[in-house]
Amino acid sequence: MDSDWTRFYDAVGSEPRATLLEALRRFEGEGEPRDRFGVDLGCGTGQDTVELLRRGWHVLAVDGQDEAIDRLRALGLSEDERGRLETRVSRFETAEWPAADLVNSSFALPFCLPSDFPAVWGRIVSSLRSGGRFSGHLFGDRDEWSNEDDMTFQTRAGAEALLSGFEVELFDEIEEDSETAVGEPKHWHFFQIVARRF
Repeated sequence: MDSDWTRFYDAVGSEPRATLLEALRRFEGEGEPRDRFGVDLGCGTGQDTVELLRRGWHVLAVDGQDEAIDRLRALGLSEDERGRLETRVSRFETAEWPAADLVNSSFALPFCLPSDFPAVWGRIVSSLRSGGRFSGHLFGDRDEWSNEDDMTFQTRAGAEALLSGFEVELFDEIEEDSETAVGEPKHWHFFQIVARRF
């Protein structure tokens, strides 16, 4: 499995995800910036974390793989950016973080065990301040990997139900035949989400 993650880290790009950019656009449309704190849950090699730091956020980057955090730490961050970055190696079920303005999780939450997902999602919701946002992705029940019993998948209705305490700002359902980051063919079914906590 470690070698699988290494292949993924080698292949994934450095551009931030569109869901994060949409969340940031909405934050920036709300007036003067202030010190904001975000959690990048399942941060991988850090393309979203770096974008948050570039825009002046304080960030806690969490990932279950030491290699991901090592790669993030090895990036050419400025001294100021390093001062606003905290990293933590932790699995979803044991990850903890303080109250946040943003919890971002790009293509990571589906790798949470189904038995742990309700508690992890509850932690995400409860950690968001009023007006805070979730940005990220959930996998749908028609995704090619949906028979994997150590991953979490949602029906559309189930995904919508998770957002009952939010103003939904973006909810796109994507279903397509494409490739994984490492170039393997795959049938994708996922939800792109930006939602603001009431």
